[in-house]
Amino acid sequence: MQTQSGSIGGRTEHIPPMSSAPAGFSVENDLPAGFAAFYRPLHDAFTPRQQAAVAARRRVLDASLAGRKPQYPPRGPAQGDWKIELPAWTADQRNQMTGPADDHELGVKMLNSGAPGVMIDLEDSMANLFAHTLLGIDNVVKMYYGELTYADQKRDNATVAIRPSNTVLWTRVRGLHLSQAGIYDEPTSASLFDLALLAFKLDWSRLKHPLAIYIPKSESADEALWWRDVFQAVATAKGQDPLAIKAMALVEAFPMAYECEEFAYNLRDHLLALDLGRWDYMASLIHFNLDDSTWILPDRNTIPHDVAFFQNLRERIPEVCHRHGMLAVGGMTALFPDRTNPELNARALAVLEQDKKNEANALFDGAWTGHPDQNAIAVAQFPAPNQGFARKPGANDRPDLLPPVAGVGQRTETGTRAAVRTVIRYRHGYLSGRGASLLDGYMEDLATDRIYRLMIAQRIRHGMHSAADVTRFFDEELAQLLAEPAAQDAAEAAKFREARKQSEAMITQEFHDPI
Repeated sequence: MQTQSGSIGGRTEHIPPMSSAPAGFSVENDLPAGFAAFYRPLHDAFTPRQQAAVAARRRVLDASLAGRKPQYPPRGPAQGDWKIELPAWTADQRNQMTGPADDHELGVKMLNSGAPGVMIDLEDSMANLFAHTLLGIDNVVKMYYGELTYADQKRDNATVAIRPSNTVLWTRVRGLHLSQAGIYDEPTSASLFDLALLAFKLDWSRLKHPLAIYIPKSESADEALWWRDVFQAVATAKGQDPLAIKAMALVEAFPMAYECEEFAYNLRDHLLALDLGRWDYMASLIHFNLDDSTWILPDRNTIPHDVAFFQNLRERIPEVCHRHGMLAVGGMTALFPDRTNPELNARALAVLEQDKKNEANALFDGAWTGHPDQNAIAVAQFPAPNQGFARKPGANDRPDLLPPVAGVGQRTETGTRAAVRTVIRYRHGYLSGRGASLLDGYMEDLATDRIYRLMIAQRIRHGMHSAADVTRFFDEELAQLLAEPAAQDAAEAAKFREARKQSEAMITQEFHDPI
C-alpha cells in the first residue's frame, strides 16, 4: 500500500497508508458493468490536474511557512454584480444533519429527523478505507431512493425505513488532496472516483432534486475550475445536462478564506452556497502559521465560540454569499447531547442554541448538526426559509483573517495531555473502522484529530514542550488508557499501542495534512 502525500524525507513509519483497493481488485470485474469504460477517460483528463493542484497547494503552504502569508487577491470580476438563481428545492437549509455514509442506521435517523438538509459524508467522519467508501456509496444510492433501512435492536429488530419528506440530500465526496490507490497502476483522484461512481450507479430519473454535492478542503479559486469541469464531464458522460450537478463548498482552509469569492465566481453555474467548516479551518490556521511563535492555539475547549478568527470569517462569508444570491451555511457544534446524562445533555443543547444564534446573528442561513435531538433547536435559531440575502450595513467583506490570539483561552500542560489522549483514542477508533468517535461528550472526527495533532506540533516547535516531554505525555496517557476496562482485551490493547505510535509519528514526521 502506498503512503499518502505529506510525509517528508521519505520517513513514513507508522504513517497511515493511502486508501487502496485490495490485492487482485479489478475495475472491470469488481465494479458495476460499464463503469471501467465510463471512468477511464475521466481519470485520464482530471487526475493529472488534481495532482497539479496538490503540488500548487504545497507551494502555497511552503511560502506561508517562509513568511509569505495568503492574502486577498486583487479585486476583479468576482466582485461584480453577478448572481446565481437559488432553486426552490434548496431555499430552506436552516439545518443540515451530517454523518458518515457507512452508518446506515444513522443515515435513516438523519433523514427522519425533520432536518431541511442532510449531508451524507464519504470524507472526514468515515475511515478512509476502500471497503467503507464502496459501502458508503451504496448507502447513498439507497438514501436517494428512500430505500435504506435498519433493524432497531431496541424494538425487537423492527425494520425502520426512511419516511417521505422534503429533506434535501447532499453527498460530501473525498477532498481534492486525497488519492485512491489500487484502481490503476497509478493513483486516481479520490474526489473524482467518488463522484463518478455515485453518478454512474444512480438512476437520475428517480432523484427528487438534482444531484447535490458537498465540496470539501478546497484551498484556491483555481480549484473551482477543476470541479466545474469535472461536474460537467461527469454529467455529460451520464447523458445529463452539463449543469445538472449542483454543489455547496466548504471554506475550511486558510488560503480558501481569502479566495472564496473568486472560487464562487468560477463555480457559479453549479454553486449554491458556501459553508464555514470551522474545525478544519482551525487546523489549517495552525498549519499555515506554524512558523509564527505569536500565534499559538489555546487549549481547544477554552476557545470561545465567537473568537475573532472565526467571527471575522463569519462576517465575510454571508456578505460574499448574499451579494451573489447564494446561501451561507455555518458550522458544527462539537459538544453532543446524551440522553443518558441529563446534565451533559442540557449543557450540550444550551451551547448549541447559543452557537446557532450567534451564526444567525451573523446572517448565516443555517448550520450543521450531527445528532437528531439538535435539529429543532438549530432550525429555530434561523428565519424561515433563509435570511432573504440580507446584508449588514457597512459589512466588511475583507476582514482581518489572522487576528492575534494573545489573551484568548488558556495554554496548559493539561490541555496538551488532553490532546494527546484524544488523538490516541481517536486513532484507536479509526483503526477499528470508525471515522468519528464520541469522546467525553465531543464528536471527534478527522478534522478535530488534525487540530490536536497540529496543536501539539506547534507547542513543540515554539518551546512550550520539548519533544521528549510530548513522548512522555504519550507514554503516560497510553498507560492510563491501557489500565481501563476497554483495553483489557489483548487485541484492543495492541490497537491502542498502534494508535499511540501512529499519532506521535504523524506529529514528529510533520504529517499534518488531512487524510
